Amino acid sequence: MSVLDAIGETPLIRLTRVTAGIAAAVHLKAEFLNPGGSVKDRAALSMVNAAEASGELKPGGVIVEGTSGNTGIGLAIVGAQRGYRTIVVVPDKSSAEKVATLRAYGAEVVVTTGGVTRDDPRHVSQVAARLAEETPDAWLAGQYDNPANPGAHLATTGPEIWRQTGGRVTHFVAGVGTGGTISGAGAYLHETGPVTIVGADPQSSAYGGGDGSPYYVESIGHYVHPDTVEDVWPQSYHPAVVDRLERVTDRESIEMTRRLAREEGILVGASTGTAVVAALRVARELGPDALVVVLAPDSGRAYLSKYFDDGWLRRAGFPAPPAPGPLVGDGPVQPPAFAPAGDRAEDPAGDRAETPAGDRAETPAGDRAENPADQQVEDPAGGQVGDVDAAPTGVALLVLPRSTPSDDAPAPGDVVGWVDGSWPETPHPLPTVGVGEPVAEALARTPADATWLAVLTDGRITGVITRSALTELPW
Repeated sequence: MSVLDAIGETPLIRLTRVTAGIAAAVHLKAEFLNPGGSVKDRAALSMVNAAEASGELKPGGVIVEGTSGNTGIGLAIVGAQRGYRTIVVVPDKSSAEKVATLRAYGAEVVVTTGGVTRDDPRHVSQVAARLAEETPDAWLAGQYDNPANPGAHLATTGPEIWRQTGGRVTHFVAGVGTGGTISGAGAYLHETGPVTIVGADPQSSAYGGGDGSPYYVESIGHYVHPDTVEDVWPQSYHPAVVDRLERVTDRESIEMTRRLAREEGILVGASTGTAVVAALRVARELGPDALVVVLAPDSGRAYLSKYFDDGWLRRAGFPAPPAPGPLVGDGPVQPPAFAPAGDRAEDPAGDRAETPAGDRAETPAGDRAENPADQQVEDPAGGQVGDVDAAPTGVALLVLPRSTPSDDAPAPGDVVGWVDGSWPETPHPLPTVGVGEPVAEALARTPADATWLAVLTDGRITGVITRSALTELPW
């Protein structure tokens, strides 16, 4: 046997506390117990096996893949065991733990800019394709369009669930990322018995009908950059397999993720939180004869610096255990008025700046996809961030149009500020602070010369406040 023989055959764990008051049984398919800590081990092994069989991956070859992390970890494990060099491209929003794990398995990690259009040369898929083309004997795994991805779950995950439940499973719930898991396992369960297949999706993900704007849960959903001309979905996702889609907010996902650790003793990632929220919604509609199986894609060990870090939650404006001292939300936060999508926003110089539908706000330091929670910042309703007028104070925010910037202009989409109608010589993104963040922490990590700060609630801008107002709060 090798480590690869330990992939699959993960147990079902019945949830007993978060299911209080629910008649139907809810069981968790513990994919975090795979050697690489995620369900992606199955797809990785399946894709490599298929590539070896077809001759695409030859002895001594190189595995290349673009991924948020988990598939890369699975490929790195297979590569290490079979003697392949592995190159993994990840977006800069991937957790530090995932990047460290990839390197621990010997993978060469290339970090690229997240949150760009699919045809941008910096996009994960573009960088991976370029590296595969430039590297001798390289094979691009291409999980998003590789039939061996859903094939892994058609051959293993679905049959395991059917066998483990003795054919009593009535509902299968899983998140939709590449779509491989729900498509493959769902297809098997559909073919084998009368099983309802439920997809769990972040609130703003395009899969479930959201606007495609960013969200905080990794490895799930479908983000659509506002400059996207044609929204192409993965070929690994077969929407016809899914009977129902449940949309779940970031707050619900993160809160459930933490509850699972503290009430069930199960440490998982936030995509599991998303799936469990959806599963419990479904289970509440069912009677005692129903059996819901919800798939837990990965371990919470990969997110200790994010969803399980109280400081991370506070910086992003998510609920967290109370902190001492005055909080940002105790100050005179001014709720901004966001312009409707597509409106033109006046700048102080009289020029008109287009605010395209779907523009997102950016973060301090001008990083493309990073805010304190390692994601983009948006307006609280998930719509478009445009002109923000907080008169009579004179503060305003503007999301610049997404076009190629000149050398002396801020990057397209940056949040810039002006006060009393005076445009700054060097516009820059406003620093962000969480509504529940202690003032002392907010002041310590924001520039001392900042005038205005954008206030986040559940990761989205819900107001603005002057930095001086925070210094004046009573201690």
